[in-house]
Amino acid sequence: MNPEAKLAELGLSLPNPPAAAGSYVPTVRTGNLLYCAGTIAVFNGQQTHVGQVGREQTIESAKKAAEVCALNTLANIKAAVGSLDRVVRIVFVSGFVNAVDGFADSPAVINGASDLFVQVFGEAGKHARAAVAVNGLPRGTTVEVQVVAEVK
Repeated sequence: MNPEAKLAELGLSLPNPPAAAGSYVPTVRTGNLLYCAGTIAVFNGQQTHVGQVGREQTIESAKKAAEVCALNTLANIKAAVGSLDRVVRIVFVSGFVNAVDGFADSPAVINGASDLFVQVFGEAGKHARAAVAVNGLPRGTTVEVQVVAEVK
């Protein structure tokens, strides 16, 4: 099953590719690697999750925010290479969680993105990862995700 059909089977759809919000581009390809700029929890221009985990957000709601970030990243990948069928594998994910001081469950939150990549790409969705808590993210978003993907 192709990745876009898998998304539909999961009841998910890709948002419009988010535009860069500064002096950068959404993706940069070098060789077979596609570096994806960080995406935040915005779906088709509407912010979905704002605030810190442990205050305004729970681990479960933040996990959904990470899934929204992953969907935005997939939209940027598709815009860059034409089809998600061109993804060979997800190589690396950096996940940032806007959280209260001392928050230690960032991996549980970033699983929202990681799990989606595995559901969509199977074994090729398994990746190396970093998941860290921070005290603030752009626009007050709950999660930001950056990805490196191998493409053909």
